Amino acid sequence: MVKSWFTLFFLCFLSNSVFFLYTQEIITAERYLATVSERYTGMKDYEARIIIRSGSTDMSGTVSHLAPSFLRIDFTSPAEQVILFNGEQLTVYLPEYRAVLNQSITANRRTSGASLATGQGLTMLRRNYVPAFITGPEPQPLDSGSSEQVVKLRLSRRSISEGFREITLSITPDTKLIRRIEGKTIAEGQVRFDFLNIKINQGIPEQRFIYDSPASANMYNNFLFRDTD
Repeated sequence: MVKSWFTLFFLCFLSNSVFFLYTQEIITAERYLATVSERYTGMKDYEARIIIRSGSTDMSGTVSHLAPSFLRIDFTSPAEQVILFNGEQLTVYLPEYRAVLNQSITANRRTSGASLATGQGLTMLRRNYVPAFITGPEPQPLDSGSSEQVVKLRLSRRSISEGFREITLSITPDTKLIRRIEGKTIAEGQVRFDFLNIKINQGIPEQRFIYDSPASANMYNNFLFRDTD
């Protein structure tokens, strides 16, 4: 009788344990990236301090984003430099040369590091890149010896037409906000974007994305490629 009771108890315990394990959601890299994408898609706007490193060059300033596609970076280094995208046109002001560069941008050319940290950018990443955890879904140090913990995803491009060969996203686990984007270009160059002090849904007005260039600046249109390219 005791053996029968113990056997029945063990079988019930085992079946409940198996059921518990199978009902737990398996966190895949694809699902984790989808969660981050949903977080950004739900934002109306955000503002953050941005630090950009390309090779040995560092730039810093304030990035502003207004959904769905407005993006502006006001640089403090180089001072007064501005990058602005209003959904259709990219504008770059280079104070050193007193030059304003304008370029019409079509949807298939909207691949830049800072713009990836938007709802539209993350949707594009999910479509064009394959994500994988670098060490799993558990948080790890942002840098070696750092106390800041992030979840790291490595994204590999699905086709050779993408501007970045590989992208690494470092994501703050409790907020699901992107802390860092690291991109490897097709020329094997390294570009890094750090986002600090992120503030969301502050009511950023659309007027912030209207740029009045200095009267003395020279204008250069379609400096990257022609509209028909």
